[in-house]
Amino acid sequence: MPLPKIPSKPATILLAKDYPQAEPGRSPVRATAKAENDPVEDLISGPAVESAKSGRNRKSKAALLAEAPARDAAPQAAPAGVAAAVTAPAPAAARAETRTDQAAPQLRGAEARDQREPHPAKHKPVEVGVKSTASRKADRAGEAKVFVLDTNVLMHDPSSLFRFEEHDVYLPMMTLEELDNHKKGMSEVARNARQVSRTLDALIANTDDDAIEAGLPLSKLGNKDAKGRLYFQTRLNAAALPEGLPSGKADNQILGVVRALEADRSGRTIVLVSKDINMRIKARALGLAAEDYFNDHVLEDTDMLHSGIVQLPDDFWARHGKDMESWQEIKGGNSATYYRVTGPLVPSLLLNQFVFYEPKNGEAPFYGQIKQITGKTAVLQTLRDYSHNKNNVWGVTARNREQNFALNLLMNPEVDFVTLLGQAGTGKTLLALAAGLAQVLETKVYNEIIVTRVTVPVGEDIGFLPGTEEEKMSPWMGAFDDNLEVLMKSDGDAGDWGRAATQDLIRSRIKIKSLNFMRGRTFVNKFLIIDEAQNLTPKQMKTLVTRAGPGTKILCLGNIAQIDTPYLTEGSSGLTYVVDRFKGWAHSGHVTLARGERSRLADHASEVL
Repeated sequence: MPLPKIPSKPATILLAKDYPQAEPGRSPVRATAKAENDPVEDLISGPAVESAKSGRNRKSKAALLAEAPARDAAPQAAPAGVAAAVTAPAPAAARAETRTDQAAPQLRGAEARDQREPHPAKHKPVEVGVKSTASRKADRAGEAKVFVLDTNVLMHDPSSLFRFEEHDVYLPMMTLEELDNHKKGMSEVARNARQVSRTLDALIANTDDDAIEAGLPLSKLGNKDAKGRLYFQTRLNAAALPEGLPSGKADNQILGVVRALEADRSGRTIVLVSKDINMRIKARALGLAAEDYFNDHVLEDTDMLHSGIVQLPDDFWARHGKDMESWQEIKGGNSATYYRVTGPLVPSLLLNQFVFYEPKNGEAPFYGQIKQITGKTAVLQTLRDYSHNKNNVWGVTARNREQNFALNLLMNPEVDFVTLLGQAGTGKTLLALAAGLAQVLETKVYNEIIVTRVTVPVGEDIGFLPGTEEEKMSPWMGAFDDNLEVLMKSDGDAGDWGRAATQDLIRSRIKIKSLNFMRGRTFVNKFLIIDEAQNLTPKQMKTLVTRAGPGTKILCLGNIAQIDTPYLTEGSSGLTYVVDRFKGWAHSGHVTLARGERSRLADHASEVL
């Protein structure tokens, strides 16, 4: 079963059957990639592409997608004479293939059900990273390729020169010219351009002209993973482009260099690497191999993103409860029960991951958290029920299973880093603010709440804003103001003066800061909330998370389906980056909120509009 993705409809709840099933000795994240029989992948690497390219079978991708499950579901009958040979012991590869085929009917049934009734967690085929045909052929043959880098790749990742392993890198002269044009200024693009120029200068230092022609070893600066060579364009390449393409445009000149390289180095596979979609489209239209830069993608498929929640199988207690130990501990006035279990599913679990078991026979469900893993032995801790009014957090109670998991992370002082994913209306901001106010004003674990977010406009920018830093940031914090109004509804008996005093007290403990002034700061005993974190790059996210001093808790909230920053995708977002890198750490946790709780109007609108 694929891992639950953030649903496209905020009102849709992920049922128990939609959560990843733990399997013996296998991580649920990696099992997805191995077990799922994706017809899109068959389209990418199967006979459909070859036949379509040769002209024998020109069908649309939708037709091929529809035919892929049908082809798999109708295996050809084996001849009668082969039956005796089948009884012999099969090799390991054949046995693995047999197991896959046995599991295939269930997967194909899910695919057929998805075709009839689209599930909100279904993965979009357009998100699959596809290599060019020439690149795949070179990979199968084990040949080293020559990657021609576009300027935007170097400005996006200054270290991209050393990310191509054993393959060679070629830099056209126009790429160096564009780097020179973008080196001025204080933006991140300008800093990256200057960094690339300094790296190229270090590579070319103390080198003869003949050595430049033969290629410079990329491992010269200590990057041992880069085993290829760096080539510069040292002569004018006369490559005829199709009529109508202006020769003065930089992109067209780079395309001419790629075409000339193919003619000059006929024995090598030449691949253009560019972050510009239109550049790749033009290259493919001209018959040139072109690819996106994949190294910045944390995950090729966002369906494999760590969800933080795993459903235990029905036979979990029967297989893992033979030598089970249980005890109770009281920490911070709260009593919790611990279970030490041993079994084959334990290695596939992660620290601070939430597990749940909801039996169908009417028995009480079990909700727990992984607190310790040693080999095949794990310690499970029962959760505090924040759905009950006696355990409310600043008047807020959990309305569903995922919100209860999130509040257990937010209210745990041992967890320093929390990430919450979810669509609009799932309660990310409300839960974060309620937990912050409770721990700042009631338990006094933290001194104050600091709120920040990326100032990326959705539409046209309205220009400069007047006032101080906090006044300039206030228009971007409308979501927090709306949630504060809900949280500041105190007892009506307090009167207007009492409500005004409460609001002033709460406002005095909440500071709104801009990301532009975060570098060099250190936050001590703060409750830091980073909203709209999906618009941050991995470098910006690293800058923010490393601001944490002693006693500081950082929350990252966001929805990777709504990215406003150019050049960022679901796979390369800073939020995806930290979710993947922090999984399994004892002082971090992650939950994907799945159900919208805003209002019945918002839930219905998200379904029908």
